[in-house]
Amino acid sequence: MDVNLEVVTIPVSDVDRALEFYRDRLGWRLDADIKVGDDVRVVQLTPTGDGHTSIAFGKGLPVAAAPGSMRHLELVTSDVVATREELAQRGVDVTEVYHGPGSPFWPETRQPGPDPERKSYNSYASFQDPDGNGWTLQEVTTRMPGREARS
Repeated sequence: MDVNLEVVTIPVSDVDRALEFYRDRLGWRLDADIKVGDDVRVVQLTPTGDGHTSIAFGKGLPVAAAPGSMRHLELVTSDVVATREELAQRGVDVTEVYHGPGSPFWPETRQPGPDPERKSYNSYASFQDPDGNGWTLQEVTTRMPGREARS
């Protein structure tokens, strides 16, 4: 079977506020903003980069999760320090870069700064959207065997 994760729906309380955050602050591409009457609206955006997974949110959608309940939605970058700096310049409240085993999940294990050897998969920064949905940046410069991009 050959499948891809194409869209992840995240719960938000205010569609316009979320749209401003993802499109205007993060610079993500707006793929769709569909309104069906006054009760239903679906917005889809795609992050910058080579990946093809998008997020969707809206009004009147059958999403069972509470706004802000998503945790550790992961974004990969080849330079976590530069990406963190750009986010901060765009007005995003982003943590300092950190490393340490389990640190994206358990803040008490975080050690300041990027991984001293800058090994792939070991350096992070985190931020939240206006509702509190949690995003984690992970630095990946060399993929592990079997995780390379397919052409």
